[in-house]
Amino acid sequence: MDLVPSLDEPLKKTLGGTTAKVMAEHLDLHTVGDLLHHYPRRYAERGELTQLADLPLDEHATVVAQVADARVLRFNNGKGQRLEVTLTDGSGRLQLVFFGKAIYHHQKELLPGRKGMFSGKVGVFRNIRQLSHPAYEMLGKDAGSDAVEAWANQLIPLYPACAQMESWKIAKTVDVVLASMEAADWAELVDPLPAALREGRGLVPLPDAFRKIHRPRTKAEIADARDRLKWDEAFVLQVALARRRHAETQLPAVARRPAPDGLLDAFDAKLPFTLTEGQRKVSKEIFDDLATEHPMHRLLQGEVGSGKTMVALRAMLAVVDAGGQAAMLAPTEVLAQQHHRSIVEMMGELAEGGMLGGSAIGTKVVLLTGSMGMPARRQALLDLVAGEAGLVIGTHALIEDKVQFHDLGLVVVDEQHRFGVEQRDALRSKGKQPPHLLVMTATPIPRTVAMTVFGDLETSVLDQLPAGRSPIATHVVPAKDKPHFLARAWERVREEVENGHQAYVVCPRIGDGEDEPKKKSKKAAEEAEDPEKRPPLAVLEIAEQLRAGALAGLRVEVLHGRMQPDDKDDVMRRFAAGDVDVLVATTVIEVGVNVPNATAMVIMDADRFGVSQLHQLRGRVGRGSAPGLCLLVSEMPEASPARARLAAVAATLDGFELSRIDLEQRREGDVLGQAQSGVRSSLRVLAVIEDEEVIAAAREEAVQIVAADPELERLPELRTALDALLDKDREEYLDKG
Repeated sequence: MDLVPSLDEPLKKTLGGTTAKVMAEHLDLHTVGDLLHHYPRRYAERGELTQLADLPLDEHATVVAQVADARVLRFNNGKGQRLEVTLTDGSGRLQLVFFGKAIYHHQKELLPGRKGMFSGKVGVFRNIRQLSHPAYEMLGKDAGSDAVEAWANQLIPLYPACAQMESWKIAKTVDVVLASMEAADWAELVDPLPAALREGRGLVPLPDAFRKIHRPRTKAEIADARDRLKWDEAFVLQVALARRRHAETQLPAVARRPAPDGLLDAFDAKLPFTLTEGQRKVSKEIFDDLATEHPMHRLLQGEVGSGKTMVALRAMLAVVDAGGQAAMLAPTEVLAQQHHRSIVEMMGELAEGGMLGGSAIGTKVVLLTGSMGMPARRQALLDLVAGEAGLVIGTHALIEDKVQFHDLGLVVVDEQHRFGVEQRDALRSKGKQPPHLLVMTATPIPRTVAMTVFGDLETSVLDQLPAGRSPIATHVVPAKDKPHFLARAWERVREEVENGHQAYVVCPRIGDGEDEPKKKSKKAAEEAEDPEKRPPLAVLEIAEQLRAGALAGLRVEVLHGRMQPDDKDDVMRRFAAGDVDVLVATTVIEVGVNVPNATAMVIMDADRFGVSQLHQLRGRVGRGSAPGLCLLVSEMPEASPARARLAAVAATLDGFELSRIDLEQRREGDVLGQAQSGVRSSLRVLAVIEDEEVIAAAREEAVQIVAADPELERLPELRTALDALLDKDREEYLDKG
């Protein structure tokens, strides 16, 4: 066998072609490093030594006993055979059973009178307790209690496996690889952690970590290995992000300082309210960044309704003051239209620069979406390239090649998680020099996720709601268990409308026949009775039912993504003007929609939405002086995890607390999303919620190391590990930001 020189060695050189092929095709394991990073998902214990008389059913147990007898029996008219072995330890009797070709091998081992250790799950067959195909080890005459104890307490690694490669087979391949690495004395193993960091943090060397994670003698060894491997994952990723942040500071950008007595001052002077302390603090952080000759790279996150759009608009106006243009990228047409409408309303005559009646220091605010008519689109494009329009709000249409700017100085990306990196980068490339970047999200992000997913961005947090915002009461409505609760929910909506207010009803689906196939089978009818199996409730169906029933006589309209843009805009305008009582909609109203007179929201099939999404939706009410009401309707049983999730949403208005709950209920990969795209060995032992201290400490170490040695010239092992972590796509992803 060849000695394994490095983690990059192909598995087929070590394990042979057949095994390596199965591992590559079914487990995506190609190299020695891939296999060593394929950690056990848990460890089974053979169990405490148990007397036969005390064996519990359905539990894993280990016994030391003597073979009383062993016999091969035939069944199925002689076609099949099994080996039955009876054990005794003086306290009781236990049967072992084996099937298949190996029974004669077991029969030679399990001779009457011999003593051994037997481990397996205890079952029962014909009132006799038995172990089926147990693990066992026969003991010599001189086997002492220490040997028995050591065998019984051994930890058995259980690996993520597949039908073609069981866990025990993976364990054997790991044994082969570990032996090869040991034989080579781990000579070519690259340790990404600098020795000073490793020693200062009391972390075990990497070879020890691999040994202890795969072949632990004690639970303490597993903990040592996991502590070390978590640091590897956190540190290398944080170094990548720190290098990205450092590279940003080296790029040139035009400093954008707002002119005194200009557009920003005029806008601030006409505001009918005072900015919150949080808005002033975050605005200062942004203005300080804009005044530097390197591109701002900032994440603005905050609670639903905390006034992020106001902060972003003031930053955009500051850039226009400084002679540049600002673009806001929104994920949907509804949101782009809403932002455009509210910004024009807030600016008044300042949004009519160059127009009759417009302010002399004003500018044009244009909207650009994919479905605009050609004349309006052509005019918007002309305004942008000529510099007439200082502000543009748009969807993906802003990214198209035809869109050119006179001098793009700031890009604001709203709801960052809805955009691919390529889209964001395409807009940034339209500046003469890299424009400043402000990324906004209304989905509160725990600090650890911000450090991991958005670790290349400086973070500003708005956690203070503007004065005048009203509390929102949230209740779960168990529609199946207590149908009268749902009837009362519709009464509450009617009461809100009678008091001069408006309401939203949110459904998961449109229901126009295109988004869900029709089922007419008996099975479909049965599924309709089961909330877990039936299709989600739909906007068009619920609106029809409400118009004819519970909300008859009220002005009920619908809003969903398949409507024509003009129709969507018309409905939103009429709802904002108070000409619509109840808006039945999909999640197109999730972010950015601002109608202060809307005080109630009923979310149908609320269990089909995520925690953060429910919090976003709820943020559409309580935006005025009247208190808000959010009713979460569900047909799921009270004891279900779905109802527990809804209860968590109802219990708090703290978006950061809810984001923690949301994260704990989801896989890490879902959370990290595209920030981990292209990472060959994505996070395996690092958990972004539980390991906050590790991530924060790794970030501090990474910042210091990169500040002292940006190219990592003095740390070639770390540079090698970084190259291994980041494939070409991931490197480009980080470069683009």
